[in-house]
Amino acid sequence: MMNWKTHPSFDGHEDVVFVGGEAQGFAGIIAVHSTAIGPAAGGCRIWDYDSADAALTDALRLSRGMTYKNAMADLPLGGGKAVIYRINTERADAFQSFGEAVEKLNGRYITAEDVGATVADMRAIARSTSYVAGIPKEAGQAGGDPSPMTALGVFVSIKALLGGYVQGRTIAVQGVGSVGYNLCKLLVDDGAKLIIADVNKTNLHRAQALGAEIAPVDQIHAAKADLFSPCALGAGLNAETIPELAAPIICGGANNQLATDEDGARLVARGITYAPDYVVNAGGIINVSAEYLGEAADVVEGRVRAIAPRVLKVLDIAKSDGITPQQAADRIVRERIAAAKRA
Repeated sequence: MMNWKTHPSFDGHEDVVFVGGEAQGFAGIIAVHSTAIGPAAGGCRIWDYDSADAALTDALRLSRGMTYKNAMADLPLGGGKAVIYRINTERADAFQSFGEAVEKLNGRYITAEDVGATVADMRAIARSTSYVAGIPKEAGQAGGDPSPMTALGVFVSIKALLGGYVQGRTIAVQGVGSVGYNLCKLLVDDGAKLIIADVNKTNLHRAQALGAEIAPVDQIHAAKADLFSPCALGAGLNAETIPELAAPIICGGANNQLATDEDGARLVARGITYAPDYVVNAGGIINVSAEYLGEAADVVEGRVRAIAPRVLKVLDIAKSDGITPQQAADRIVRERIAAAKRA
């Protein structure tokens, strides 16, 4: 396992904790990037990584992304993330043990669902800690699976970028898991045409039933469409794929879509409009924040719909200042974090 303080994606992380072991029946990492604005909040991702080092890289990148996402969304939260890369016991027992690790951080990290995790997993975590969200609450209270709200934020952003409507427009969606499928339903209900791809055949068949056309996984980014929506794993926009993009606009729910900062410039050079991922996909964490703070469910949708004008503002700043959309968003966030640290 690499030393996280010398890792290329370190970026000033406050803490990284390696959790689990043979006795606990799982192995994972909790990365706390920043608590300058509030407790570090971010979901727990379950994934079969090629190595523990690959898991560490993902945890660090995702954790930093949550700091930026939460700050951009004006939430009273910092950024953190957990990844679990091995489970070799009963799943509920593993998550209960993971909850014990979260509890030991004394509120510096709040977890919730991410890729591969479920509401049942969060219930298991809640046996050991109160620092968990994503659990259904009684009527009127915010809570439950945050992915529908992530999808809603992507949907309203797509509509804004396409001039306010999607009827008759073709959207290529890469990844139709929890977020991608909910997005597809919203798009179809509003009259959009879909081209989809997913490595998971079950996900693919479920979304195909909405009337979607299927593209090969390695060609979905090159599909001829009005907008390309990456909703799978990160780093899909890179030196190899960007020259092949056929859509003029990119707006999706995946985290860390740009493989490198240079890829933002590559998109600008091609005349492609890119909506920064962490601005677009904040709907889930907005729901998690409301749940954790004990707020009413009806406040969530309004906050999620406010993502769309925020996206347009970032793009306006990028255009007027001659910088990439990612640089414009990052600058706004760094100013907010610096102000919080001064305060």
